[in-house]
Amino acid sequence: MPIVSIILRRPPYGDINAAEALRHALGGVTSGYDVNLIMVDGGVFTARKGQIEEGTGFTNLEATLKDCIDMGIKVYMDKGSMKENYLDPEMIVDGCSIINSHEISTIVKESDKIMIF
Repeated sequence: MPIVSIILRRPPYGDINAAEALRHALGGVTSGYDVNLIMVDGGVFTARKGQIEEGTGFTNLEATLKDCIDMGIKVYMDKGSMKENYLDPEMIVDGCSIINSHEISTIVKESDKIMIF
């Protein structure tokens, strides 16, 4: 099965990149791809539990991320980005794997296609 890795660098507010990354991940898995969703930089905030979207004009993506995990999408969090953004593992949606940059580079290298948001 082809492997698609989606790298999410943008936080889940301010623009539609995070929502589009999740939408593409769901589209990939339903089309028969193995999908890796890799969150780095501000993208790690997409996996934060208990997001409050009131007044932002954006949709809370926590439920969508859980759907991704339930559908077999592998979700990875960059350990360094979490540290830089003061996110502890208990603040993250269950089912996300915390990995280092070397592990991320291995996943990307093994991918057939890469999308960056």
